[in-house]
Amino acid sequence: MGSPTTTPDTVVATTAPARRSRVYPWIVFALTFGLLLSDYMSRQVLSAVFPLLKTEWALSDSQLASLSSVVALMVGLLTLPLSLLADRWGRVKSLVLMAVLWSAATLLCAVATNYEQMLGARFLVGVGEAAYGSVGIAVVLSVFAPRVHSTLSGAFMGGGSFGSVIGVALGGVIAVNLGWRWSFAAMAVFGLILVALFRALVSEKKLSDAAVVDDPAGTPTGFRAPISSLFTTPAVLLAYIGGGLQMFTAGVLLAWLPSFFNRSYGLAPDKAGAMASIFVLAVGSGMVVCGIITDRISRHDPAKKWTTAVVYGVLSLVFLGTGFQLPSGTAQLILIGIGAFFSAGSSGPIAAMVANLTHSSVRASAFGTLTLANNLLGLALGPFVVGLLADRFGLVTALQIAPLIYVVAIVALILGKRAYPAGRRRLAALTATS
Repeated sequence: MGSPTTTPDTVVATTAPARRSRVYPWIVFALTFGLLLSDYMSRQVLSAVFPLLKTEWALSDSQLASLSSVVALMVGLLTLPLSLLADRWGRVKSLVLMAVLWSAATLLCAVATNYEQMLGARFLVGVGEAAYGSVGIAVVLSVFAPRVHSTLSGAFMGGGSFGSVIGVALGGVIAVNLGWRWSFAAMAVFGLILVALFRALVSEKKLSDAAVVDDPAGTPTGFRAPISSLFTTPAVLLAYIGGGLQMFTAGVLLAWLPSFFNRSYGLAPDKAGAMASIFVLAVGSGMVVCGIITDRISRHDPAKKWTTAVVYGVLSLVFLGTGFQLPSGTAQLILIGIGAFFSAGSSGPIAAMVANLTHSSVRASAFGTLTLANNLLGLALGPFVVGLLADRFGLVTALQIAPLIYVVAIVALILGKRAYPAGRRRLAALTATS
């Protein structure tokens, strides 16, 4: 998935003319959110049909993993450049082109006749989805007052999990009843219908009329911090690394749980997809709840966000590591469920630390960099590595090994906390020179 950006904490808002519609912003949100659902439905439906593809095309687990990882890889590599292009070319036109591309590519998945064709189609899905998160949230926030930006950002982030759940659960049901090709076709048709509605109801002119203008307080007009400031602070580098690695196991769960339930519990693909969707929902719910908990704990001491991120990583390491060691049964499901809940819980705290360590003028680029790390070190690397391990040792053993990556993530976050005061001082010096 690419990750959405946030706005500066303190803003002075000036609304567009008084006649600005109160309904139109919600239409924009609904359509943009709907396309986000389509984004993740098209991305994650593949996991639901893994067992069928493996049997029909005699694929190895590493080949299956590459079909999943190539999307996250493209998202990670292209988010920054495509976001910059969208700002110059027009956000509405960019979103429409993105949605048409990933929907058409998903339709190509439905007619693929071999692994190579499917890999090419999935590559195009990733290209289409690359910058949707960052550009989509920019469109949504542009028509709402700053006082609701945090709520809207949280809802937008949660949409990725909801879309994943729908894609896995619905895709499994369709695959069993109509065949796996119809799973992809259904997701493609849904996306094309939504993009047609979006194109008909949303335009740059209408967005401009409905826009809410906000100006960061204390930032001189025209000042822009150098891009190099995104990488010169050890603390922010460690946040990128810790953030990316803590998404490793979350990516593994999203991609491989349907296959795990199919192989270890003997569930048919539709039931395996439905079971996995519960755990995917736990991942998304954990991101929201852990973020709320972190905000409460760190209200008077922002550095405590590092501590909560470490705690979430430890909890996920313990519960997932223990759960996958147990035999199939209720106890295993409970422990995996708890581990899944905390598996991406560090996302909110880490994003907040990145914001605290970067100048507001380059904060969107900072979040783009974090998205790059999340995809390359986590969402793309995790499923692929587990696929390689599964070919050699079996899927269950590979899933037992996967949570160990949290050890490296935890070390990075602990070191980041130690470097945090120096990072804040360097940011203060940069701000003073502006």
